[in-house]
Amino acid sequence: MLRLRLGPADLCRVRFGDRLHPVGTALLAGQWLRDPTVAVMAPALAERAAAVEGAGDAQAATAILRHLLPDRGRLPDFVTPLDGLESVAAGLEAIRAAPARRVRAEVTESYADAAATPLRRRFAAADPEVLDLFGQAVRTWFDVVLAPHWPDLVSTHRQQVTCASQRLALHGLAGLFGGLHPAIRWREPVLEVRTWWDGELSGTGHGILLLPTPLAGPRPRVLVEPGRPILLVYPAPMPHRPGTAAGDSLGRLLGTTRALVLRRLADEGGLSTTTLSRAVGISLSSASEHATALREAGLIASERDGGAVRHHVTPLGAGVLGAGPGAACSEAWPSAGQAAGGPPVLP
Repeated sequence: MLRLRLGPADLCRVRFGDRLHPVGTALLAGQWLRDPTVAVMAPALAERAAAVEGAGDAQAATAILRHLLPDRGRLPDFVTPLDGLESVAAGLEAIRAAPARRVRAEVTESYADAAATPLRRRFAAADPEVLDLFGQAVRTWFDVVLAPHWPDLVSTHRQQVTCASQRLALHGLAGLFGGLHPAIRWREPVLEVRTWWDGELSGTGHGILLLPTPLAGPRPRVLVEPGRPILLVYPAPMPHRPGTAAGDSLGRLLGTTRALVLRRLADEGGLSTTTLSRAVGISLSSASEHATALREAGLIASERDGGAVRHHVTPLGAGVLGAGPGAACSEAWPSAGQAAGGPPVLP
């Protein structure tokens, strides 16, 4: 159990990560999907991960990840940095910027139960050639395994942030922390987290950055660096399958394209007419027509933003989708008995 003793400066700066970290998510998912007991929760991702590690050029490129990173437990903190949110390239650049002394200390600790090999020694020494190979492997793994599902993962992250923000507004910090995950418990002024390491730490005075993701693994992850906010990555429920009966009914009710427009606006949190037309792959006039029909039905609201018109899903629209804040926030973490029935999964 990790016990984080938080002061007023930390509690005044509780906030959410505005996006998933591509590299951090890829490395957590790569480790998480190695465990067959949890990989069943994301069969499509597990199948892609098995394929990329099975044969061919991708296998050769990603085998290094399996060798350099532990199969389970705590990863070296420098491979899941706070910086580099913008892209895979930016995340890899943040990893390369880690001081050699830090790399050596964190890799050595993660190898406590692993056999020493020449490649692992070079990784621990921050050998530039090995770090280049590591970066190529991460990029390949992301492109092949995660990229096809990235929009669904991003959408789930946004829904979870919306839900948690509502709990904070309605129930305060105790309600927020109490609803994040069963492995996180608030005992003022201590936040207890069942993670991969034990100890007791004081807050940094720079707040807490909360990051829900379906691919964190079975336990929350915590990154504490002096002078930076504490990063708390916690598991979120996997996205539901698209193409369910409810989804088909919506298409029959609104029309396939109009239903897609509504879903896209919900996923993205609002788009201009021009961006919406590109996102859905329809003409600008068609996007404007669909937006007008949805607005007249009360499913979206539109407002002028400079020279553009920006559209947002209304609470009624979110309710029709069955995936808006109200529906997502009502979804509790399953009990052991419920989990046996099978969690929602990616397609």
